[in-house]
Amino acid sequence: SCFREYFVHKFRAMLGKNRVIFPGEKVLLAVSGGPASSAMVRQVQEGLSREAAKRLRFVPGLVYIEEGAVRRQSPEQREQTLAQMEALLQATGFPYHLLHLEEALELPPSILQPGPERSGTPGTSGPSYKKAVDSFIQQQRQDGDSGTSLPGHSTQDTPAAPPAPRGLPDPAQTQELLRIFEAVGTATAREELLEMLQTHLIVQTARDRGYNKVMMGESLTRVAIKLLTNLSLGRGAFLAVDTGFTDQRHGDVMVVRPMRDYTAKEIAFYNFFYSVPTVIVPPLFTKRREKLSIHQLVERFLLGLQEEFPSTISTVYRTGEKLSPEPAKATSESQRCLLCLCGLDTIGGE
Repeated sequence: SCFREYFVHKFRAMLGKNRVIFPGEKVLLAVSGGPASSAMVRQVQEGLSREAAKRLRFVPGLVYIEEGAVRRQSPEQREQTLAQMEALLQATGFPYHLLHLEEALELPPSILQPGPERSGTPGTSGPSYKKAVDSFIQQQRQDGDSGTSLPGHSTQDTPAAPPAPRGLPDPAQTQELLRIFEAVGTATAREELLEMLQTHLIVQTARDRGYNKVMMGESLTRVAIKLLTNLSLGRGAFLAVDTGFTDQRHGDVMVVRPMRDYTAKEIAFYNFFYSVPTVIVPPLFTKRREKLSIHQLVERFLLGLQEEFPSTISTVYRTGEKLSPEPAKATSESQRCLLCLCGLDTIGGE
């Protein structure tokens, strides 16, 4: 019971301290089926319940991207994974969106440009947050229904939101996606390509459905691994953007990482103790004999050190916390990376 209180408090404290999610705001939760994102969904469910001491006041929705094609799953395995995830998402009672990775091939060109920033969102604790709280309370009083409606059941995105059961994408699309991944020379580049397509799909879904914020389920362990991986890949200038609590590079859609204070071990214990369902999918190209990606090498290195020196991952994470949250600013589109939308770090120091 003590561990549960600690776990719940950490999630609420992370959101309360940063104050970037306003009451009544629509927030899209990116769910992969893994331990961290599943624990995140459970925390949101509990935070929205009537019994919660400090109830969450935002309107959640879920998105899941099926990637079975690039993970070398057969059509039967893909359908099985999709059915498991749909059952898991339906059980939450939140509106959800099922996507296939192949849909990234149909994204509009606008995804490669940041959207217009929404008014009032950049400030993390300024008057805009207080104004949002005041208007939310006033709206509740006007409705004469002080908090009785569950935020998860907004009229904007209800019964019509869960898509009708559908099959796998067209085989031609799947072949085109596989051709792109086959053309990528290294396992490291494939990992980066997959992450980029995932992010673009999630951000576009948030824009199309009217979500202002996206929650990612990256744990402290995953953030530490990502930090060293980015250094190895020459992305040191963007560490604060890629691993910080907030990521505002997309302009109109802010990405937040509320699980970044939990280690993978804490999440595993929580899911075990409280029977949080998960769906595990195989990693990229498991049946190939080739060199490991930089992502996998860094993960093995850090987890191996962690066994002998238990403070390894937390030390790497705390070091990343000291980084400036202000990345390189792009004054024009030519000074912005076309793929990750970060400002290019091209100005040399003195």
